[in-house]
Amino acid sequence: MKASGGFVGKIFGLLSKAASEETEKTEAELPFAVMIFTLMAASGISPYDSWKKMRKLSFLPTFKKEADEVVRQVEVLGKDPLTVMIQRAEKTTSKLYRNFLGGFVSSVRSGGKLVDYMKSQLKSIFELRHINMNRSIERIAALVEAYSVMLIVVLCSYILFVVLSSTNVMDLLGSSSISISPVMSYLIAFVIMPVMSGIFILIAHNMQRSAFPDLKDLYKKAIIFTVPAFAVIAVFAMVSSLQDAIKPLGLPEITTVCLVAASLPLALQYFRISRINYNAEDSIPSFIRDITESQKTGLSPEKSIVQATKRKDYGPFSRFLNLIRSQIEWGIPLRKTFENLKKEIRSWFVVINFAMMVETIEIGGNSIQSLEILSEYSEKERELQINRRELLKPYIILAFIWSVLIAVTTTIVALTTSMMTGVVSESLSSVASMAMQGQLNTFSVGIIIQCWISGFFIGKISEGNFGAGFKHSAMLAATAYLSLVASQVLLSGAFVVQTPKLFT
Repeated sequence: MKASGGFVGKIFGLLSKAASEETEKTEAELPFAVMIFTLMAASGISPYDSWKKMRKLSFLPTFKKEADEVVRQVEVLGKDPLTVMIQRAEKTTSKLYRNFLGGFVSSVRSGGKLVDYMKSQLKSIFELRHINMNRSIERIAALVEAYSVMLIVVLCSYILFVVLSSTNVMDLLGSSSISISPVMSYLIAFVIMPVMSGIFILIAHNMQRSAFPDLKDLYKKAIIFTVPAFAVIAVFAMVSSLQDAIKPLGLPEITTVCLVAASLPLALQYFRISRINYNAEDSIPSFIRDITESQKTGLSPEKSIVQATKRKDYGPFSRFLNLIRSQIEWGIPLRKTFENLKKEIRSWFVVINFAMMVETIEIGGNSIQSLEILSEYSEKERELQINRRELLKPYIILAFIWSVLIAVTTTIVALTTSMMTGVVSESLSSVASMAMQGQLNTFSVGIIIQCWISGFFIGKISEGNFGAGFKHSAMLAATAYLSLVASQVLLSGAFVVQTPKLFT
């Protein structure tokens, strides 16, 4: 019975998790799905035809699947479209989507103006999206604080084992037959810390959605660079004769060089990707606004787009706009032009806004009103994204602060302990210094690797993807190493007793 109950509990747990993920996906896409319904309603498209057109929108996979189901039940099972929508409202786990479908059906049945209902829903959903975004920032802030606390706890563990494994404190207490094994300190530096950081990175991954969903090529290249880097570090760590052969470099220097060298090419590639795509995100609302205003003067949609592409202040995005203009002038259909743009632009925000603009223009009808709605809400969404990134920037500075603190505090404790050992026994001081030197080298490597891993946590927090982490990882690893060196150089003079060199 207990086994059966446990199995049933696991099944319910998995179902609950799947329902939660489905709700999250639905509500993430809902504002843009409502936007498309609003644009189609403003252009005179019926509700059922709007569902049929929604089937073509691959950039909204959840609602594409929903549209497939609605059309299947209508055309295969012969059900009334409004009845199908009511049934879908009863089945969905998303309260927002349920309310939208219920109001949609009520508006159609009562004979009210569907466009007005859609506009009011669109406004309320975007307001709620703004509130949820602020709440998500608060959750991220709590996660960063928890990560900082975890680092402080591990810092205390670092300090404890630096003292215990480097100076044989038990010998100082009179029990010379007892020695402290450094195995636990190695576990903390190279197992526990990376695992704990990995857990926090996974939590951040579930909380933050990337603006660039397609970075597979960058991540594949990351494997090619990082695996050899860690292999080199492992070889030098296990074969001490190799370290002797390349003196004055030690294991901390080798670790820093390998990690920074592995991260820099990836950081540069991501910088180029982000520069183009963030510029495109900044430009697309203005581009749509220019098209809207041009159409108000009586220009055709194609001529409006050509006119809008001639604006000179779009920065790197101008290269793609020039490509769009040349394709339109050569008579290439607008949808084909959009497909070509999707191959070059990775920003989901740019792709979805351009896709909605294409749908609006191809539908025809009252396209000026539809484009006006699209312009207004693309500008609002862009403001939300800018504010979000600005609010998250301070956490980048916090990462550098804790990297410096871990390095400096560990060095201070090591130097203090070494000095106290020398005061107790001059013969013990020389033995302790040699042990301290080896342990600090090991701990230094652990600190540098930990700070490198922290860069991916900060990248996920600040920009929503791991690609941004390569830049932060390289800088944090270098910061940790420089802090370790600087703290030893600046602080060793404050200690009277001869202290060991940190790096050899």
